[in-house]
Amino acid sequence: MTHTYRARAVAAALSGLALLAGCGLTSGSPLVDDVKPGSIGQGEPLKGANLTVTSKEFTEQLILGAMMGIAFKAAGAEVLDRTGIQGSVGAREAIKSGDADAMYEYTGTAWITYLGNSDPITDPQKQWQAVHDADLKNGITWLPPAELNNTYALAMNDANFKKYGTKTLSDVAALSKSNPGAVTLCVESEFANRADGLHGMEKAYGMSVPNGNVTQMDSGIIYTQAAKGSCTFGEVYTTDGRIKSMNLHVMEDDKHFFPNYNAAPELNTKALKKYPQMADVIEPITKKLDNTVAQDLNAKVDVDGQDPHDVAKDWLVKEGFVKE
Repeated sequence: MTHTYRARAVAAALSGLALLAGCGLTSGSPLVDDVKPGSIGQGEPLKGANLTVTSKEFTEQLILGAMMGIAFKAAGAEVLDRTGIQGSVGAREAIKSGDADAMYEYTGTAWITYLGNSDPITDPQKQWQAVHDADLKNGITWLPPAELNNTYALAMNDANFKKYGTKTLSDVAALSKSNPGAVTLCVESEFANRADGLHGMEKAYGMSVPNGNVTQMDSGIIYTQAAKGSCTFGEVYTTDGRIKSMNLHVMEDDKHFFPNYNAAPELNTKALKKYPQMADVIEPITKKLDNTVAQDLNAKVDVDGQDPHDVAKDWLVKEGFVKE
C-alpha cells in the first residue's frame, strides 16, 4: 500500500520553500521568563549555553517550542526564541544549518516530507528509529519520541457514539455494510481525493462509502458539523483541542493505516555534542506528552484564547518541571 504525505505537510513544505532563502530566522527575541529548576534543570547544567529554539507556526508547535525554550532557560541557558516559522521547511533547515539548535518535530513529517519516503512505518518506535538513523547524515539528532501522535482520525459526537457504538475504523467499516446510510462523512477536499486519505482508508478497511455520503468542507467547519451530528463522522487531527471541547469520540485506527506523527525533539547534532545536557533536560517533558495532554493544551489556545507561551509555562509549572 502506497502512502504519500498529507496535504498539510505539502502546504507547509511549499510555504517553507518560499521562505527558505532566509530560513525564516530574521527575527527572534530572548526568553525573559524568570523560571528556576524544578524536577528538571537541577544544578543549571546548561549555564553558559546560548541556545536558539524554533518551531512551526501552528498552535501545537508554538506550545511545544515554548516548553523547550522555558525548560532550557530553567536549566541555566540563555535562550533565543525563534518559534513560529511559517511552514515546515524553514524550521527544518534552521536546525540542519545550525541557525537553530532544537525544536519538536513529527516523525511522519520527517520520514515522508523531508526524507522522501512514500511508505510510512506502522510501528511508531521503528518509524522513529528509521528517521533517527536516516537524519544523522544531515547533522540532525532525534531524541526519543513522545506518545503524542498528531495524525488523522474519524470522530463522532456523543449522541451518534451512543447510537451506533463504533469505537474503531473496523467498526465503521462494518457499519457501512450493515447500515450504509448511517455512515456519512465530513472531510477536507484533499483527504477525500488522496490515496493516503479517504480512498486508502476505505481500501485498507474494506469499507465503501457512497460519494453522496461524503461532504467536503474546510477543516474548521468539520469539527462543528460533526459535533452537531450533521455528518456521522468527521475527519480530525488526533491532538486537536476541539475534540475534547466538543466531546467528540475518536475512532481507533486499529489496522494502523494512517502514518505515525509522533512528536520528538530534533536537535542540531553539533549543538547536542557541545551541550549534551539538553537531552537530559527535555527528556522528562517528552515522556509526559500524549494526545490527552496535547488536546488539553491546544484547547486552551484554540478554544479559550490563551497565549501559547503562557499555556506552556503554566503546564511546566503545574507538572513541577520548573518553578517560578
